[in-house]
Amino acid sequence: MERGILWLLCLLGLLCAPCIGSARGLFLFGQPEFAAASSSSSSSSSSSYKRSNCKPIPASLLLCRGIEYPNMRLPNLLGHETLQEVLEQAGAWIPLVQKQCHRDTRKFLCSLFAPVCIDDLDETIQPCHSLCQQVKESCAPVMSAFGFPWPDMLDCGRFPQDNDLCIPPASGDHVLPTPREAPKVCEACKSKNEDDNEIVENLCRNDFALKIKVKEIAYINGDTKITPETKSKTIYKLNGVTERDLKKTVLWLKGGLQCTCDEMNDINAPYLVMGQRLAGELVITSVKRWQKGQRAFKRFSRSIRKLQC
Repeated sequence: MERGILWLLCLLGLLCAPCIGSARGLFLFGQPEFAAASSSSSSSSSSSYKRSNCKPIPASLLLCRGIEYPNMRLPNLLGHETLQEVLEQAGAWIPLVQKQCHRDTRKFLCSLFAPVCIDDLDETIQPCHSLCQQVKESCAPVMSAFGFPWPDMLDCGRFPQDNDLCIPPASGDHVLPTPREAPKVCEACKSKNEDDNEIVENLCRNDFALKIKVKEIAYINGDTKITPETKSKTIYKLNGVTERDLKKTVLWLKGGLQCTCDEMNDINAPYLVMGQRLAGELVITSVKRWQKGQRAFKRFSRSIRKLQC
């Protein structure tokens, strides 16, 4: 029965080709508590442990929406023991998937956050070394642009070679020619060609306008939390917000996990952000990368000088 499951996974492209033989080297950290069961455990206790930890992948786990299998194993390969832990940690990786830096980014991340779990298969299935390496080569530069190094927990040296039981990168035989849906662009990040009057109107509609550099980006409850560098802020307009408030404040891009913002894709660049104070939070309504000498920012500087709302 177990061998039949392995062949099925092979045909689906979820396992590397050499599916017959021993499934060795399956523990990511060399510890049985991160896998389904220790190889020394009895078959009955292993089966009991395995079944009790197969969980349906919840719809709220957006990172793995549309993944090819229905059930995940807990604890997962990152040591998360509860679905709540998985949901809290997985959300931060959605923007990387949206960047479409590699076609297998979602598959690779889900193989760690939500490892495939099958009733008749005791072994924990890891991503292959080649899958990790291909995703890293394509996506590490994208992360670096945001100031994030490739994390140690995704060290490709931890994963088995392709001659072991593992999840491989997609090959031409396994890639379906389905059209890729373009990611939704956050409303605040959409490019707009504004004349001087429209710039003034936009400034007057908003409560603040700041030139900032980004210290940190985080994701909380589906929103993007942006912490500015304290010493990098230039204040153009404040309405109901004091300079003292800004020293400890953060900015919010609402729904940031559900959309992309290529306008803000370099954590080292300065940005012009405008927005409103809503329910005590500073919510961004417009973000533009500040490019000194660019015509749009010359017009903005002129509009600031004659601003009369």
